[in-house]
Amino acid sequence: MSDTANTSGTTGSLVGIVLVSHSAAVASSVAELATGLAGGGTTAPVAAAGGTTDGGLGTSSELIAAAAASVDGGAGVAVLMDLGSAVLTVKALLAEGDELPDNTRLVDAPFVEGAVAAVVTASAGGDLAAVEAAAAEAYGYRKE
Repeated sequence: MSDTANTSGTTGSLVGIVLVSHSAAVASSVAELATGLAGGGTTAPVAAAGGTTDGGLGTSSELIAAAAASVDGGAGVAVLMDLGSAVLTVKALLAEGDELPDNTRLVDAPFVEGAVAAVVTASAGGDLAAVEAAAAEAYGYRKE
């Protein structure tokens, strides 16, 4: 299953979030978790870009670009990745310069915790810098 669906259906002035995983199921599940934990009210637009266009494991520049376009409301787009080639694919898209919306930023953060922090912050109206900072701060979350 490939998925570039915008899970909230909202756009506007909120920062959009794109979750890139090698697995469509993982990307969609993390998007569902993050939007669910963002609480009621307005939720930032979130799109999952998981797997390849034929439904396999991997990453797809086409799915990532489509997901970014679907959540772009003009306030910026934060892209979080799971690992390895997902990061490389997003970096390549950013280097190309015309495949992603203006003001799209690669966010270096843990995938699940960072996604939750990013969606909560974006949904509260945080700008792109605040969303990036909140997601990156998730590296410090302790579980003991």
